[in-house]
Amino acid sequence: MVSGSIVALVTPMDAHGEVDYVSLEQLVEFHIQAGTDAIVAVGTTGESSTVTVDEHIKVVLKTLEFADGRIPVIAGTGANATHEAITFSKMFAGSGVAACLSVTPYYNKPTQEGLFQHYKAIAEATDLPQILYNVPGRTAVDIQPETVARLAEFDNIIGLKDATADVSRVAIHRELCGDDFLLFSGDDLTGLNLFSPVGTG
Repeated sequence: MVSGSIVALVTPMDAHGEVDYVSLEQLVEFHIQAGTDAIVAVGTTGESSTVTVDEHIKVVLKTLEFADGRIPVIAGTGANATHEAITFSKMFAGSGVAACLSVTPYYNKPTQEGLFQHYKAIAEATDLPQILYNVPGRTAVDIQPETVARLAEFDNIIGLKDATADVSRVAIHRELCGDDFLLFSGDDLTGLNLFSPVGTG
């Protein structure tokens, strides 16, 4: 599975607001040549909440085409509507994506049980590996470690991208979720500290 430096790609647009696929291809090629370990297509950085459904799907598929198996591609599939997140996850079945990155439902402010049911429904609807994405500064909802641990019991929920900047959570997640559960930093300023040997920097 993916590890190392994983870059969330922007979705380049032209002056008319259309997706610039020439620039997208150049961006993918740049990361391949730079030694980036994996890329995320149409995550929240890639305008997932503002592109159309057709654009969302096409950008992921074109990213896969441009990558041509040379670098793992993770598809952004998160949404604040469970049915939409499920639709995106199903859409990329068999496409070659390495995993799906699913942000917590923004604006809705679900409870911890609501978050569990949201991700449970997604996991049960697809065989694709799922990575949870917790970024409360953007979504106004914070998935707690205990909820992550419940979700880690699903075979295809394989990891968590954490952008809380709370380095103390690393040890908690590791203890609750086990050594096989993947942990990714989604916060640049604390990324190094998050995974330092002492866990606190």
